[in-house]
Amino acid sequence: MDSRSGREGGSGNTLMAPIHILHVSHSIARGGVEEYILTLLRRLDRRIFGQCFVCTPTVARLIGRDAPDDVEVIPMAVTSPLNLGTAWKFARILRQKDIGILHSHQFRGSLFASPIGRLRGVPVVMETPHIREYWRTGRKGLKGSYAIDRMVARFVDQYVAVSLANARYLTEEKGIPAAKIRTIHFGSDLSRFDPGKPATAVLRCSLGFAESDVVLAVIGRLEPQKGHAVLLEALQKVRAAVPNVRLACIGEGRLRNELETRTRDLGLGNAVRFVGFQKNIPEWLAMADISVLPSFFEGLPLTAIESSAAGRPVIGTAVDGTPEVVLDGRTGILVPPGDAGALARAIRELSCDPALRHAMGEAGSQWVFQHFSEDRFIRQSEDLYLQLWAASTKRALATRAVNATRGRR
Repeated sequence: MDSRSGREGGSGNTLMAPIHILHVSHSIARGGVEEYILTLLRRLDRRIFGQCFVCTPTVARLIGRDAPDDVEVIPMAVTSPLNLGTAWKFARILRQKDIGILHSHQFRGSLFASPIGRLRGVPVVMETPHIREYWRTGRKGLKGSYAIDRMVARFVDQYVAVSLANARYLTEEKGIPAAKIRTIHFGSDLSRFDPGKPATAVLRCSLGFAESDVVLAVIGRLEPQKGHAVLLEALQKVRAAVPNVRLACIGEGRLRNELETRTRDLGLGNAVRFVGFQKNIPEWLAMADISVLPSFFEGLPLTAIESSAAGRPVIGTAVDGTPEVVLDGRTGILVPPGDAGALARAIRELSCDPALRHAMGEAGSQWVFQHFSEDRFIRQSEDLYLQLWAASTKRALATRAVNATRGRR
Protein backbone atom coordinates (compact mmCIF):
# COMPACT_ATOMS: atom_id res chain seq x y z
CA MET A 1 0.00 0.00 0.00
CA ASP A 2 1.08 3.58 -0.65
CA SER A 3 1.61 4.87 2.90
CA ARG A 4 1.15 8.48 1.88
CA SER A 5 -1.87 8.35 -0.40
CA GLY A 6 -3.67 5.37 1.11
CA ARG A 7 -4.16 3.96 -2.39
CA GLU A 8 -3.64 0.24 -2.90
CA GLY A 9 -3.36 -1.70 -6.13
CA GLY A 10 -4.36 1.28 -8.28
CA SER A 11 -7.91 1.48 -6.86
CA GLY A 12 -9.14 4.66 -5.23
CA ASN A 13 -9.57 4.60 -1.46
CA THR A 14 -9.84 7.43 1.03
CA LEU A 15 -6.61 9.40 0.78
CA MET A 16 -4.50 10.53 3.71
CA ALA A 17 -2.57 13.24 1.85
CA PRO A 18 -1.85 14.11 -1.79
CA ILE A 19 1.42 13.35 -3.51
CA HIS A 20 2.89 16.69 -4.54
CA ILE A 21 4.28 16.85 -8.08
CA LEU A 22 6.45 19.69 -9.35
CA HIS A 23 6.77 20.05 -13.14
CA VAL A 24 9.79 21.94 -14.49
CA SER A 25 10.36 23.38 -17.96
CA HIS A 26 13.03 25.66 -19.44
CA SER A 27 11.05 26.48 -22.63
CA ILE A 28 10.65 30.06 -23.77
CA ALA A 29 7.73 29.42 -26.14
CA ARG A 30 4.36 27.72 -25.93
CA GLY A 31 4.27 24.50 -27.91
CA GLY A 32 3.60 20.79 -27.63
CA VAL A 33 5.61 20.41 -24.41
CA GLU A 34 3.49 23.03 -22.69
CA GLU A 35 0.26 21.38 -23.90
CA TYR A 36 1.54 18.07 -22.49
CA ILE A 37 2.19 19.69 -19.09
CA LEU A 38 -1.12 21.56 -19.11
CA THR A 39 -2.96 18.29 -19.78
CA LEU A 40 -1.37 16.75 -16.68
CA LEU A 41 -2.09 19.88 -14.63
CA ARG A 42 -5.76 19.78 -15.64
CA ARG A 43 -6.49 16.08 -15.56
CA LEU A 44 -4.50 14.33 -12.78
CA ASP A 45 -6.78 13.16 -9.97
CA ARG A 46 -6.94 15.91 -7.31
CA ARG A 47 -7.74 13.31 -4.64
CA ILE A 48 -4.31 11.77 -5.19
CA PHE A 49 -2.02 14.46 -6.62
CA GLY A 50 -1.26 18.09 -5.91
CA GLN A 51 0.69 19.94 -8.59
CA CYS A 52 2.69 23.08 -9.30
CA PHE A 53 4.70 24.23 -12.30
CA VAL A 54 8.07 26.01 -12.48
CA CYS A 55 8.63 27.62 -15.88
CA THR A 56 10.23 30.64 -17.49
CA PRO A 57 8.45 33.98 -17.04
CA THR A 58 7.68 33.97 -20.78
CA VAL A 59 5.83 30.65 -20.64
CA ALA A 60 4.08 31.67 -17.41
CA ARG A 61 2.69 34.65 -19.32
CA LEU A 62 1.77 32.63 -22.42
CA ILE A 63 -0.20 29.93 -20.61
CA GLY A 64 -1.90 32.55 -18.44
CA ARG A 65 -5.38 31.47 -17.39
CA ASP A 66 -5.11 28.15 -19.19
CA ALA A 67 -3.47 26.74 -16.08
CA PRO A 68 -6.02 25.42 -13.54
CA ASP A 69 -6.86 27.74 -10.65
CA ASP A 70 -5.61 25.23 -8.07
CA VAL A 71 -2.15 24.93 -9.68
CA GLU A 72 0.53 27.42 -8.73
CA VAL A 73 2.65 28.55 -11.68
CA ILE A 74 6.05 29.76 -10.46
CA PRO A 75 8.04 31.93 -12.91
CA MET A 76 11.74 31.12 -12.75
CA ALA A 77 14.55 31.28 -15.29
CA VAL A 78 15.75 27.67 -15.15
CA THR A 79 19.35 27.83 -16.33
CA SER A 80 22.19 25.90 -14.70
CA PRO A 81 22.47 24.19 -11.31
CA LEU A 82 25.74 26.10 -11.00
CA ASN A 83 23.72 29.31 -10.70
CA LEU A 84 23.74 29.09 -6.95
CA GLY A 85 21.12 31.76 -6.31
CA THR A 86 18.54 30.12 -8.57
CA ALA A 87 19.49 26.64 -7.34
CA TRP A 88 18.99 27.70 -3.73
CA LYS A 89 15.61 29.24 -4.55
CA PHE A 90 14.56 26.06 -6.34
CA ALA A 91 15.68 23.85 -3.44
CA ARG A 92 13.64 26.02 -1.10
CA ILE A 93 10.55 25.49 -3.29
CA LEU A 94 11.08 21.71 -3.12
CA ARG A 95 11.13 21.87 0.66
CA GLN A 96 8.26 24.35 1.10
CA LYS A 97 5.97 22.50 -1.30
CA ASP A 98 6.88 19.10 0.17
CA ILE A 99 7.56 17.78 -3.33
CA GLY A 100 7.31 14.00 -3.62
CA ILE A 101 7.75 13.74 -7.40
CA LEU A 102 9.96 16.08 -9.43
CA HIS A 103 9.08 15.82 -13.12
CA SER A 104 11.36 17.73 -15.53
CA HIS A 105 10.45 18.25 -19.16
CA GLN A 106 13.24 18.24 -21.77
CA PHE A 107 16.89 17.70 -20.94
CA ARG A 108 17.87 21.26 -20.14
CA GLY A 109 15.16 21.44 -17.51
CA SER A 110 16.35 18.13 -16.09
CA LEU A 111 19.98 19.25 -16.15
CA PHE A 112 19.00 22.03 -13.76
CA ALA A 113 16.36 20.33 -11.62
CA SER A 114 17.25 16.63 -11.31
CA PRO A 115 20.58 16.97 -9.44
CA ILE A 116 19.05 19.50 -7.05
CA GLY A 117 16.03 17.27 -6.50
CA ARG A 118 18.15 14.23 -5.75
CA LEU A 119 20.48 16.13 -3.40
CA ARG A 120 17.45 17.65 -1.68
CA GLY A 121 16.05 14.14 -1.08
CA VAL A 122 12.99 14.25 -3.35
CA PRO A 123 11.66 10.65 -3.35
CA VAL A 124 11.01 10.41 -7.13
CA VAL A 125 12.94 12.26 -9.87
CA MET A 126 11.64 11.97 -13.45
CA GLU A 127 12.39 13.34 -16.92
CA THR A 128 10.34 13.46 -20.11
CA PRO A 129 12.75 14.39 -22.96
CA HIS A 130 9.91 14.96 -25.49
CA ILE A 131 12.15 15.32 -28.59
CA ARG A 132 15.31 14.13 -30.26
CA GLU A 133 17.93 16.86 -29.75
CA TYR A 134 19.00 17.49 -33.31
CA TRP A 135 20.80 20.66 -32.25
CA ARG A 136 23.58 18.34 -31.06
CA THR A 137 24.18 16.67 -34.41
CA GLY A 138 27.10 18.01 -36.38
CA ARG A 139 29.36 18.02 -33.38
CA LYS A 140 32.39 15.79 -33.53
CA GLY A 141 32.00 12.64 -31.48
CA LEU A 142 28.24 12.63 -31.23
CA LYS A 143 28.18 9.80 -28.72
CA GLY A 144 30.62 11.66 -26.52
CA SER A 145 28.32 14.71 -26.48
CA TYR A 146 25.87 12.70 -24.36
CA ALA A 147 28.29 12.18 -21.49
CA ILE A 148 26.57 14.88 -19.45
CA ASP A 149 23.19 13.23 -20.11
CA ARG A 150 24.44 9.96 -18.70
CA MET A 151 25.81 11.81 -15.70
CA VAL A 152 22.45 13.49 -15.06
CA ALA A 153 20.75 10.10 -15.57
CA ARG A 154 22.29 8.98 -12.26
CA PHE A 155 19.96 11.43 -10.53
CA VAL A 156 16.86 10.36 -12.53
CA ASP A 157 14.71 7.43 -11.43
CA GLN A 158 12.47 7.25 -14.50
CA TYR A 159 12.37 8.53 -18.08
CA VAL A 160 9.06 8.86 -19.88
CA ALA A 161 9.41 8.52 -23.66
CA VAL A 162 6.58 10.12 -25.64
CA SER A 163 7.00 7.68 -28.52
CA LEU A 164 8.72 4.40 -29.35
CA ALA A 165 11.17 6.38 -31.48
CA ASN A 166 11.91 8.62 -28.50
CA ALA A 167 12.62 5.54 -26.38
CA ARG A 168 15.03 4.19 -29.00
CA TYR A 169 16.83 7.53 -29.06
CA LEU A 170 17.29 7.42 -25.29
CA THR A 171 18.74 3.91 -25.29
CA GLU A 172 20.65 3.77 -28.59
CA GLU A 173 22.12 7.27 -28.69
CA LYS A 174 22.05 8.66 -25.16
CA GLY A 175 22.90 5.32 -23.58
CA ILE A 176 20.16 5.49 -20.94
CA PRO A 177 19.39 2.03 -19.45
CA ALA A 178 16.21 0.59 -20.96
CA ALA A 179 15.01 -0.38 -17.47
CA LYS A 180 14.71 3.33 -16.67
CA ILE A 181 12.45 4.11 -19.64
CA ARG A 182 8.66 3.84 -19.97
CA THR A 183 6.87 4.79 -23.19
CA ILE A 184 3.57 6.62 -22.74
CA HIS A 185 2.04 8.13 -25.86
CA PHE A 186 0.64 11.60 -25.34
CA GLY A 187 -3.08 11.99 -25.88
CA SER A 188 -5.40 14.88 -26.61
CA ASP A 189 -8.99 15.65 -25.65
CA LEU A 190 -10.35 14.22 -28.88
CA SER A 191 -13.96 14.93 -27.91
CA ARG A 192 -13.34 18.49 -29.15
CA PHE A 193 -13.06 17.23 -32.73
CA ASP A 194 -15.79 16.17 -35.11
CA PRO A 195 -14.38 14.23 -38.09
CA GLY A 196 -17.66 14.68 -39.95
CA LYS A 197 -17.73 18.46 -39.61
CA PRO A 198 -17.67 20.24 -42.99
CA ALA A 199 -15.22 23.01 -43.81
CA THR A 200 -15.93 26.22 -41.88
CA ALA A 201 -17.02 28.80 -44.45
CA VAL A 202 -16.74 31.77 -42.07
CA LEU A 203 -13.04 31.23 -41.40
CA ARG A 204 -12.32 30.65 -45.08
CA CYS A 205 -14.11 33.86 -45.96
CA SER A 206 -12.17 35.81 -43.31
CA LEU A 207 -8.93 34.67 -44.96
CA GLY A 208 -10.12 35.51 -48.45
CA PHE A 209 -10.30 31.84 -49.46
CA ALA A 210 -13.10 30.49 -51.65
CA GLU A 211 -15.28 27.50 -50.84
CA SER A 212 -13.83 25.68 -53.85
CA ASP A 213 -10.21 26.22 -52.77
CA VAL A 214 -8.15 23.34 -51.40
CA VAL A 215 -6.90 24.67 -48.06
CA LEU A 216 -3.81 23.35 -46.30
CA ALA A 217 -3.25 24.01 -42.60
CA VAL A 218 0.15 23.92 -40.94
CA ILE A 219 -0.07 24.21 -37.16
CA GLY A 220 3.15 24.84 -35.28
CA ARG A 221 5.61 27.38 -34.01
CA LEU A 222 7.35 29.41 -36.70
CA GLU A 223 10.74 27.94 -35.88
CA PRO A 224 13.38 26.14 -38.01
CA GLN A 225 12.35 22.74 -36.61
CA LYS A 226 8.90 22.94 -38.20
CA GLY A 227 10.04 23.23 -41.83
CA HIS A 228 7.78 26.07 -43.02
CA ALA A 229 10.35 27.24 -45.58
CA VAL A 230 10.31 23.80 -47.24
CA LEU A 231 6.50 23.90 -47.34
CA LEU A 232 6.50 27.30 -49.05
CA GLU A 233 8.87 26.00 -51.71
CA ALA A 234 6.66 22.95 -52.22
CA LEU A 235 3.54 25.12 -52.43
CA GLN A 236 5.04 27.14 -55.26
CA LYS A 237 5.63 23.92 -57.19
CA VAL A 238 2.08 22.70 -56.55
CA ARG A 239 0.33 25.89 -57.64
CA ALA A 240 1.67 25.58 -61.15
CA ALA A 241 -0.59 22.54 -61.57
CA VAL A 242 -3.25 23.22 -58.88
CA PRO A 243 -3.71 27.01 -58.70
CA ASN A 244 -6.55 26.91 -56.14
CA VAL A 245 -4.37 25.51 -53.33
CA ARG A 246 -4.16 27.81 -50.31
CA LEU A 247 -2.22 27.66 -47.02
CA ALA A 248 -3.01 28.86 -43.48
CA CYS A 249 -0.01 29.04 -41.14
CA ILE A 250 -1.25 28.81 -37.54
CA GLY A 251 1.34 29.67 -34.91
CA GLU A 252 3.87 32.28 -33.85
CA GLY A 253 7.65 32.31 -33.70
CA ARG A 254 10.86 34.13 -34.48
CA LEU A 255 10.77 33.25 -38.19
CA ARG A 256 7.51 35.04 -38.94
CA ASN A 257 9.00 38.08 -40.66
CA GLU A 258 11.44 35.92 -42.61
CA LEU A 259 8.70 33.54 -43.74
CA GLU A 260 6.39 36.38 -44.75
CA THR A 261 9.19 37.86 -46.84
CA ARG A 262 9.87 34.48 -48.41
CA THR A 263 6.17 34.11 -49.20
CA ARG A 264 6.20 37.38 -51.15
CA ASP A 265 9.45 36.48 -52.93
CA LEU A 266 7.91 33.22 -54.13
CA GLY A 267 4.83 35.02 -55.45
CA LEU A 268 2.55 33.33 -52.92
CA GLY A 269 1.15 36.44 -51.27
CA ASN A 270 -2.43 35.74 -52.37
CA ALA A 271 -2.27 32.07 -51.37
CA VAL A 272 -0.73 32.11 -47.87
CA ARG A 273 -2.03 33.56 -44.61
CA PHE A 274 -0.13 33.84 -41.31
CA VAL A 275 -2.76 33.97 -38.57
CA GLY A 276 -0.63 33.71 -35.42
CA PHE A 277 -1.33 31.60 -32.36
CA GLN A 278 -4.91 30.32 -32.17
CA LYS A 279 -6.67 28.50 -29.34
CA ASN A 280 -9.67 27.21 -31.32
CA ILE A 281 -7.72 24.55 -33.20
CA PRO A 282 -10.81 22.40 -33.91
CA GLU A 283 -12.33 25.28 -35.90
CA TRP A 284 -9.14 25.84 -37.89
CA LEU A 285 -8.85 22.17 -38.74
CA ALA A 286 -12.51 22.07 -39.76
CA MET A 287 -11.70 24.94 -42.13
CA ALA A 288 -8.92 22.95 -43.82
CA ASP A 289 -8.91 20.06 -46.27
CA ILE A 290 -5.40 18.79 -45.52
CA SER A 291 -3.04 19.15 -42.56
CA VAL A 292 0.69 19.44 -43.29
CA LEU A 293 3.52 18.76 -40.83
CA PRO A 294 6.86 19.37 -42.61
CA SER A 295 9.03 19.12 -39.47
CA PHE A 296 12.69 18.15 -39.41
CA PHE A 297 12.18 16.44 -36.04
CA GLU A 298 9.37 15.76 -33.59
CA GLY A 299 8.66 13.88 -30.40
CA LEU A 300 5.09 12.76 -30.81
CA PRO A 301 3.30 15.42 -32.89
CA LEU A 302 0.13 16.70 -31.22
CA THR A 303 -0.79 18.44 -34.47
CA ALA A 304 -0.94 15.11 -36.30
CA ILE A 305 -3.11 13.56 -33.56
CA GLU A 306 -5.58 16.45 -33.57
CA SER A 307 -5.67 16.71 -37.37
CA SER A 308 -6.54 13.03 -37.65
CA ALA A 309 -9.16 13.39 -34.91
CA ALA A 310 -10.73 16.14 -37.03
CA GLY A 311 -10.88 13.75 -39.97
CA ARG A 312 -8.20 15.53 -41.98
CA PRO A 313 -5.49 13.55 -43.80
CA VAL A 314 -1.97 14.44 -42.73
CA ILE A 315 1.04 14.98 -44.94
CA GLY A 316 4.03 14.68 -42.63
CA THR A 317 7.71 13.93 -42.59
CA ALA A 318 8.92 10.45 -41.68
CA VAL A 319 10.76 11.56 -38.53
CA ASP A 320 10.80 10.26 -34.96
CA GLY A 321 7.30 9.63 -33.57
CA THR A 322 5.35 10.95 -36.57
CA PRO A 323 5.03 7.52 -38.28
CA GLU A 324 3.45 6.22 -35.06
CA VAL A 325 0.58 8.67 -35.62
CA VAL A 326 0.49 9.03 -39.42
CA LEU A 327 0.25 5.65 -41.14
CA ASP A 328 1.77 6.15 -44.59
CA GLY A 329 -0.76 5.43 -47.33
CA ARG A 330 -3.58 4.80 -44.81
CA THR A 331 -4.14 7.95 -42.75
CA GLY A 332 -1.85 10.27 -44.69
CA ILE A 333 1.36 10.48 -46.65
CA LEU A 334 4.89 10.54 -45.25
CA VAL A 335 7.81 12.18 -47.09
CA PRO A 336 11.51 12.68 -46.28
CA PRO A 337 12.27 15.81 -44.22
CA GLY A 338 13.55 18.78 -46.21
CA ASP A 339 12.43 17.32 -49.57
CA ALA A 340 10.29 20.02 -51.18
CA GLY A 341 9.78 17.94 -54.32
CA ALA A 342 8.37 14.94 -52.44
CA LEU A 343 6.23 17.24 -50.31
CA ALA A 344 4.86 18.92 -53.44
CA ARG A 345 3.96 15.58 -55.00
CA ALA A 346 2.09 14.51 -51.87
CA ILE A 347 0.18 17.81 -51.70
CA ARG A 348 -0.68 17.54 -55.39
CA GLU A 349 -1.93 13.96 -54.99
CA LEU A 350 -4.30 14.76 -52.14
CA SER A 351 -5.37 18.11 -53.56
CA CYS A 352 -6.61 16.42 -56.73
CA ASP A 353 -8.37 13.49 -55.03
CA PRO A 354 -11.22 14.39 -52.63
CA ALA A 355 -12.20 10.73 -52.23
CA LEU A 356 -8.69 9.81 -51.08
CA ARG A 357 -8.70 12.72 -48.64
CA HIS A 358 -11.97 11.50 -47.17
CA ALA A 359 -10.82 7.88 -46.88
CA MET A 360 -7.53 8.82 -45.20
CA GLY A 361 -9.24 11.27 -42.88
CA GLU A 362 -11.74 8.64 -41.77
CA ALA A 363 -9.02 6.04 -41.17
CA GLY A 364 -6.91 8.57 -39.28
CA SER A 365 -9.80 9.46 -37.00
CA GLN A 366 -10.36 5.83 -36.11
CA TRP A 367 -6.64 5.30 -35.46
CA VAL A 368 -6.10 8.22 -33.08
CA PHE A 369 -9.35 7.73 -31.18
CA GLN A 370 -8.17 4.21 -30.47
CA HIS A 371 -4.54 4.94 -29.58
CA PHE A 372 -4.08 8.60 -28.58
CA SER A 373 -6.91 9.60 -26.27
CA GLU A 374 -6.35 11.90 -23.33
CA ASP A 375 -8.01 9.43 -20.96
CA ARG A 376 -5.52 6.74 -21.90
CA PHE A 377 -2.57 9.12 -21.44
CA ILE A 378 -3.77 10.27 -18.02
CA ARG A 379 -4.53 6.74 -16.81
CA GLN A 380 -1.07 5.48 -17.77
CA SER A 381 0.62 8.57 -16.30
CA GLU A 382 -1.21 8.23 -12.98
CA ASP A 383 -0.34 4.55 -12.79
CA LEU A 384 3.33 5.31 -13.39
CA TYR A 385 3.43 8.07 -10.77
CA LEU A 386 1.86 5.75 -8.21
CA GLN A 387 4.18 2.85 -9.05
CA LEU A 388 7.23 5.08 -8.65
CA TRP A 389 5.88 6.55 -5.41
CA ALA A 390 5.18 3.09 -3.97
CA ALA A 391 8.70 1.94 -4.89
CA SER A 392 10.26 5.00 -3.25
CA THR A 393 8.17 4.45 -0.13
CA LYS A 394 9.27 0.83 0.02
CA ARG A 395 12.94 1.86 -0.29
CA ALA A 396 12.53 4.46 2.44
CA LEU A 397 10.96 1.96 4.82
CA ALA A 398 13.72 -0.57 4.12
CA THR A 399 16.38 2.07 4.78
CA ARG A 400 14.73 3.05 8.07
CA ALA A 401 14.57 -0.59 9.12
CA VAL A 402 18.28 -1.07 8.37
CA ASN A 403 19.21 2.10 10.24
CA ALA A 404 17.07 1.08 13.21
CA THR A 405 18.75 -2.32 13.31
CA ARG A 406 22.18 -0.68 13.24
CA GLY A 407 21.12 1.69 16.02
CA ARG A 408 20.23 -1.20 18.32
CA ARG A 409 23.62 -2.85 17.91
